[in-house]
Amino acid sequence: MTTAAVLSTTIPPRSPQGPFANEPFTDFKMPENERDQFAALERVASELGREYRLIIGGERLTTADKIRSLNPARPAQVVGVHQKAGAEHADKAMAAALKAFETWSRASVSDRTSLLLNAAAMIRERKFDFMAWLTYEVGKNWAEADADVGETIDFLEFYAREALRLSRATTPIQYPGERNELLYIPLGVGAVIPPWNFPFAIMAGMTAAAIVTGNTVVLKPSSDSPTIAAKFVEVLEDAGMPDGVVNFCPGSGAAFGNAIVEHPKTRFIAFTGSKPVGLEIHERAAKTMPGQIWIKRTILEMGGKDSILVCEDADFDAAVEGVIASAFGFSGQKCSACSRAIVESPIYDVFAERLRERAAQLTLGDPAANPNMGPVINKAALATMLGYIEKGKKESRLLAGGSPRRPPQTADGGFFLEPTIFADVPPNGVLAQEEIFGPVLALIKVNSFEEGLAVANNTEYGLTGSVYTSDAAKLAVARQEFHVGNLYFNRKCTGAMVGAHPFGGFNMSGTDSKAGGPDYLYLFTQAKSVAEKL
Repeated sequence: MTTAAVLSTTIPPRSPQGPFANEPFTDFKMPENERDQFAALERVASELGREYRLIIGGERLTTADKIRSLNPARPAQVVGVHQKAGAEHADKAMAAALKAFETWSRASVSDRTSLLLNAAAMIRERKFDFMAWLTYEVGKNWAEADADVGETIDFLEFYAREALRLSRATTPIQYPGERNELLYIPLGVGAVIPPWNFPFAIMAGMTAAAIVTGNTVVLKPSSDSPTIAAKFVEVLEDAGMPDGVVNFCPGSGAAFGNAIVEHPKTRFIAFTGSKPVGLEIHERAAKTMPGQIWIKRTILEMGGKDSILVCEDADFDAAVEGVIASAFGFSGQKCSACSRAIVESPIYDVFAERLRERAAQLTLGDPAANPNMGPVINKAALATMLGYIEKGKKESRLLAGGSPRRPPQTADGGFFLEPTIFADVPPNGVLAQEEIFGPVLALIKVNSFEEGLAVANNTEYGLTGSVYTSDAAKLAVARQEFHVGNLYFNRKCTGAMVGAHPFGGFNMSGTDSKAGGPDYLYLFTQAKSVAEKL
């Protein structure tokens, strides 16, 4: 293989423009932005129902079995029809990724970062369209869709800059008489298995981190959100990505997913999703397969049972708004969502009533019309949530909601659940311990800050948490003792920003990968020390 062949590329060169800064949020109160979003929804609606192919090594493939992605607000509306990769496609996808790795791993860091920066620019130009796709495919209202697209751009811009920084790494000292280098080289072929709830940002972030460090990817998106992933791969192709660097393979976890996780040539698995699936992936990856010559690396982000602790001395109004936003944003379908509000007894009753009143003000409906809350992702998820609500009625007091609701503007169905609040939930009860992943909030009464902190730490998870208090001494204790990967003071526990809040949790919340932070790209590389005698 010649050097010229290795370095040849069709990626238009692009350099970072200044230091990293988060993509600004869209102000939908501005008439021009509202107009542009309605226009994008209409434009994207004309593309719904299109069929997408598998993409393996640049080749478009069809399968007999299909995946139909549905609008959860209007289940009769097909968003996209996708091929269903099976176990028989795993070897083909791996072969394509291995072939691409031979050259992509040797591409210059400027080529790889240019790919990400070109993609970020294209997404920024079509921002409203991507928001519309998120609204149709997973039911995000405009603000939630805007945040998802903005975070996607942030990941691309941030990881491009981080890859450049990593390429300039040096050893702590130069040993006398030698030239010492520390090189961060790619691992190989990775499986990227993203979730449906942040189907653009998390999917693109894991994929971008893998490829900007020189790896190649087999991408298996969630069956609830494959269209967003297909649109992202189209962007990468338009940005100049060589064939085989990212192979687009929607499919079932039991068939294609397990096959690629277990494949002896798979070097790493980046996964975001539920605890049971994450643990199964970790277990399967740990088993050495015939012909495997490395220990597979797993980069896992799993569940959460996140708490906001509200102290007697808190800013009452700010705490109410923070709990409501954290519990019911995107219908509670975030691993970072507040599912437990732990409240000190002197303010508990008044706080509970204020939450009930505030939840009653939330609007519920088709996210295309931009209500506060849209649908939950599918029929099975709604059934699971309703099952938890029935359990909750037996162990605590239903304060608000608790019923499915069909908004008038979605006459053809939809998976909607009222914002639901339970009061007097026992700290070790089902609602306080198990991840529901929906708009169901448990209120827990405690007699002191110390008791509240103990309750906050009493789950198997450790992802996000928040404390509302005006007491600096309490914050100092929480800084040390509140055992979560992302801790917030006097603000909501959702909305981690790339660069400012590296994201990842402890215990059964995952491997604390800290996406969007300065350590994340290390997980997709291996360090090679080189010493040359002078």
